[in-house]
Amino acid sequence: MSLQLFEKQVYAGRRDVLKQNFGHDGLIVLLGNEESSMSYKDNHYPFRQDSSFLYYFGLDVAGIAAVIDTDTGGEVIFGNELSMDDIVWTGILPTVSEMAALVGVTQTRPYNDITHYIHKAITAGRTVHVLPPYRPENKIKLAAWLNVSLQDVADHVSIKLIKAVIAQRVIKTPLEVAELEKAVSTSVDMQLAVIKNTRPGVKGYELVAKAHEVAMAADSRLGYPAIITPHGQTLHTHDYSHTLQNGQMLLCDIGAENAMHYGGDLTRTAPVGKTFTTKQAELYQVVLDSMDHAISMLKPGVRYKDIHLAACQKLVEGLSQAGMMKGDPAEAVAAGAHTMFFQCGLGHMLGMDTHDMEDLGEPYVGYTDTLKKETNIFGLKSLRLGRELEAGYVLTIEPGIYIIPELIDRWQAENKYADFINYSVLNTYRDFGGIRIEDNFLITDTGSHLLGKYLPKSLKEIEELKG
Repeated sequence: MSLQLFEKQVYAGRRDVLKQNFGHDGLIVLLGNEESSMSYKDNHYPFRQDSSFLYYFGLDVAGIAAVIDTDTGGEVIFGNELSMDDIVWTGILPTVSEMAALVGVTQTRPYNDITHYIHKAITAGRTVHVLPPYRPENKIKLAAWLNVSLQDVADHVSIKLIKAVIAQRVIKTPLEVAELEKAVSTSVDMQLAVIKNTRPGVKGYELVAKAHEVAMAADSRLGYPAIITPHGQTLHTHDYSHTLQNGQMLLCDIGAENAMHYGGDLTRTAPVGKTFTTKQAELYQVVLDSMDHAISMLKPGVRYKDIHLAACQKLVEGLSQAGMMKGDPAEAVAAGAHTMFFQCGLGHMLGMDTHDMEDLGEPYVGYTDTLKKETNIFGLKSLRLGRELEAGYVLTIEPGIYIIPELIDRWQAENKYADFINYSVLNTYRDFGGIRIEDNFLITDTGSHLLGKYLPKSLKEIEELKG
């Protein structure tokens, strides 16, 4: 077993920063993940360690947890040594203490000791800080450790810890940026493999296999289930049974997660045949213009919500030129009429998770105490990031146009946004599908930096990839 790790000083330094920012306030408990059974006990889904645990302790192994004592500065990793039965199946692996030493931790204990450790702290009147559990087994553990019901675990999640972790993880260090560059470049190679093999008669699952092949050859894996579909109007579809036909477009949204668990997230839309149709090319350029406009606004101090709204207005301007919208573009966006075509957000944070730190809560990751998430407004409620940008943020820009016949029918029946939407023209696009273009960016001191190798995105470049 070979653990892929940064130098131990990286993890020790991260924990020191957390303790310094957190102050003397009890225990911080960070859970690693367990193996998860797929069809019977010993047949597991591919293991994925918790990202916050990886960030502070680095150990990509199942069945461990850690406690940081912010009052004494002590750090303990809890885990069980291998039994002889384990060794028969896995061979010799590093001991818990050997793994702990690799990340700068000197104290280890058996896993079950954590229950007594936490109960003792609670009895002494000390505060125990935990992050929100997203796996049911971890929720069950926390209920037992905190001596509360399953229903009450959520009430014991520490907002202070959530905010401290986000404040630290959201600013990517040069070491992390280097890993993200690698992951995005692998994602570029995956996209190129899919686009170059897209042609009439090919099955969706054949293209998914191409993406997996490139990822595995780069010691990576897919960071999320691939979206490879001619039905681009469905934002998250994982049906790969379709046979591609000439005249269709293929939307491909894929990202590699490398061995250090940093990931890319790229989307391209390409014709199934050699070239885009006239309608496809026109709307593709509308999306690309919106994307380029949004990219031009990326810099510290700008609210991402404002970039999103500016990109939406650019979409409306292009859709108006195509005859599908009308009226003043700014008024159309203010009213929400653009959401007929763009129902989601412009992008999200990116890092060790495709939607970075989303397990900690969008209101804390993408928003602030003074900028609240709009949870009841169609379109804006799906905007995962709204806050003011800072140097060190890594994020996606991914505008799109999605023609959803069911949405057309509902809003037309209600005569909704009739001042801005030309339903007679829009109905001639009912079978259009969808277009999305996505790249990944690091916010710098003066603007932004495109991560990874360049992936063609202009109409001419995409068609040239098709030979």
